[in-house]
Amino acid sequence: MVKTSLKLGVGSIALIVALFTSCQKNEEKAIPESRALAEEVANGIFPYRRLSTYAFFKGELKNLTPSDSLVFYKPASSLFTDYALKSRFLLIPEGQKAQIKGAELELPIGSVLIKNFFYPIDFRNPEGERRIIETRLLIHEEKGWQAYPYLWNEEQSDAILKVVGAETEVKFIDFSGKEQIINYLVPNKNQCKSCHNKSEQLAPIGVKIQHLNHVLDYGTVKENQLAHLAGLEKLEGFLGESSHPAMINYEDMAQTLEDRAMAYLDINCSHCHSSEGPASTSGLFLTYDQRDPMKLGINKAPVAAGKGSGSFQFDVVPGQADKSILTYRMNSTEVGVAMPEIGRTTVHQEGVELIRQWINSLESKK
Repeated sequence: MVKTSLKLGVGSIALIVALFTSCQKNEEKAIPESRALAEEVANGIFPYRRLSTYAFFKGELKNLTPSDSLVFYKPASSLFTDYALKSRFLLIPEGQKAQIKGAELELPIGSVLIKNFFYPIDFRNPEGERRIIETRLLIHEEKGWQAYPYLWNEEQSDAILKVVGAETEVKFIDFSGKEQIINYLVPNKNQCKSCHNKSEQLAPIGVKIQHLNHVLDYGTVKENQLAHLAGLEKLEGFLGESSHPAMINYEDMAQTLEDRAMAYLDINCSHCHSSEGPASTSGLFLTYDQRDPMKLGINKAPVAAGKGSGSFQFDVVPGQADKSILTYRMNSTEVGVAMPEIGRTTVHQEGVELIRQWINSLESKK
């Protein structure tokens, strides 16, 4: 069963470190695709050096065609990562189920979250040729969630574990037809925890109930993601989409400006700016359901002044986005100023404009 292979019951952290180099040598021989995923990872020692060793994908690896054990998922709103596009998959061990506990989704030990980051060569043709930059794995081991970043090679034939992170130049044509060049940063293993931090424990971001409680196109059927998981007998506790919290897509222009702004701040900021996040001492809580003006930073002075606040006095000044610390930091790439601190090297122009419009709409609430 997958459970026995992914629970890492083979030994302690020390044993994993000791055997890691021998594991790298043993991986050079690809695992036959005909084997079930459970067999492919049986008796494995994590992390594998090569992404292909996990056999998450069948056929040519760069096509990212998921094995039958994977389930496609997509949060309602996507975190900005230098305009990279993403595909996401979830593995829940055979015979086990995720559990809905209030607003949280609890995944069993052995579960794996797989997120691929890629760029179309030309964004005007998103289904055309692309370059995959990295694949990040979150594996729920006995000792908790562990993050493993994999950097793809130039040949797009495989990805190699890079626990120390990496930097690579990415070129693409944007929607306006202009060539763009980005120095893309793959986070190191420790940096992963700086965002995936919940009460000082590494935890997933994009698989909260509110992120998954919406309809997704699976190719053969369009269905609510939670209902889909329940139908696959991989989820318990689903009571119908109206019984659970849900978040919108901030890119959906049909939604209200306030809801779009809160959805953007939630997915991009709330993993730090929440009561359980590392920025809890800031007093700024940017979750989707937050409506307390002070916790949203409205006319609130920052806890720590300095470079990050520029020459501004308040996090959010109603009706004056250009005098608000929030937009000042979002609109910067300077170390010590930029927010989020990691995960991007460029400014998300559309995101900044959304938050500017929201702040300017608050003028009547001074």
